[in-house]
Amino acid sequence: QVQLVESGGGLVQPGGSLRLSCAASGFTFSRYDMTWYRQAPGQERELVASITRAADSTNYADSVKGRFTISRDNYKNTVSLQMNNLKPEDTAVYYCNARRCPFGICSTYWGQGTQVTVSS
Repeated sequence: QVQLVESGGGLVQPGGSLRLSCAASGFTFSRYDMTWYRQAPGQERELVASITRAADSTNYADSVKGRFTISRDNYKNTVSLQMNNLKPEDTAVYYCNARRCPFGICSTYWGQGTQVTVSS
């Protein structure tokens, strides 16, 4: 059974930090690119940060560059998102995504999400 389980969300004051984690099971984690998305109320889901399966490349939304860092551990089957200098506009549900597209046929998995609220 495929599972992506996010953790680490919560309430934090502006300027604070949180570290999100996503634990994967039921599939070969090291073969998948991993991405964190977020969705704020009334808004579309947006890409926050992604990392390739070998961790040799990362990509960030402009709004989080310099503040967020994505990393992965292919031995522990986890991907993390370190979020520093959080802003109220970072408030959203954060989702973990796994994706691979061998020969153009894609497999995608989603976690259930974890709430991040940045407020004083």
